[in-house]
Amino acid sequence: MSAALDGKPTVLVSEKLGEAGLALLKEFANVDCSYNLSPEELNAKISSCDALIVRSGTKVTRQVFESSGGKLKVVGRAGVGIDNVDLAAATEHGCLVVNAPTANTVAAAEHGIALLTSMARNVAQSDASMKAGKWQRNKYVGVSLVGKTLAVMGFGKVGTELARRAKGLGMHVVAHDPYAPADRARAVGVELVGFDEALATADFISLHMPLTPTTLKILNDETFAKMKKGVRIVNVARGGVIDEEALVRALDAGIVAQAALDVFSVEPPPQDSKLVQHERVTLTPHLGASTIEAQEGVAIEIAEAVVGALKGELSSTAVNAPMVPAEVLTELKPFVILAEKLGRLAVQLVAGGSGVKTVKLY
Repeated sequence: MSAALDGKPTVLVSEKLGEAGLALLKEFANVDCSYNLSPEELNAKISSCDALIVRSGTKVTRQVFESSGGKLKVVGRAGVGIDNVDLAAATEHGCLVVNAPTANTVAAAEHGIALLTSMARNVAQSDASMKAGKWQRNKYVGVSLVGKTLAVMGFGKVGTELARRAKGLGMHVVAHDPYAPADRARAVGVELVGFDEALATADFISLHMPLTPTTLKILNDETFAKMKKGVRIVNVARGGVIDEEALVRALDAGIVAQAALDVFSVEPPPQDSKLVQHERVTLTPHLGASTIEAQEGVAIEIAEAVVGALKGELSSTAVNAPMVPAEVLTELKPFVILAEKLGRLAVQLVAGGSGVKTVKLY
């Protein structure tokens, strides 16, 4: 049922969401928590829903928007990346897409640092070795971080937070991001450099860019060849930004000394993957946002964004509409109301014989 008998909108939550977020949603809407839906089940269910909340596992395709029959008003992505949502189709169908860009920022940056340090000191490999009854001190000699150059590729919220922490470890940090403001980089003590310069000078590379047609497989045979021999790579962004077969070749050729990956082109990756089985690769199963605090924060942030969108409020986290800072929203609100009223008046003026004939202003 789309319009519930109680008049409340219906929100479909297709992946696990923190209790605090669900509680907030239930105050305003009828909430349907249906996890592990097949694409066919999602398409069948969506025509009765005003809003859909997903994480990274649900693919919100063009077919989902077509199946909604115009009922779906907002899709909420509980996290930052929105590569699992067809933004063009959402916009064509008049559906707002909102995300939760701040709540898991620190968690992702912390996980990036965890991978960076554990990779440098072979923590995962030596742990597995000891559990197998071995004591291999000479095999697992690590490398120091202090004084080394870290290239942060993508200097958004997570990249900035990771850079702050890397600076605290005594690393020299450079960043590449064609959209990052120079003043923000300066404030953190980071030098913005070109793409090729970042690759050529880095001892460590940490990836933080979104997955777009431009960044798809941005690390490939050609770009690996530009890197310093023995470079170490961390990825807590999206698996698709690395050509995984090319990474295996670079590891085997000694160009890349080690890699630490939280994300993969296909999740979960196949068990027989050469990348997964590679001894010099440290792996975690997409844990970047997986802290108790971040999960609750994301749930609240996305619930507030979805409820706001259903109420018709301007959104500061919309990704397929102009983003408006919160402090500007209060100033704009009366003008938005005025614009809506002028729009209704304009429709009546052009409605032919049944429309408004004259207007008097007092």
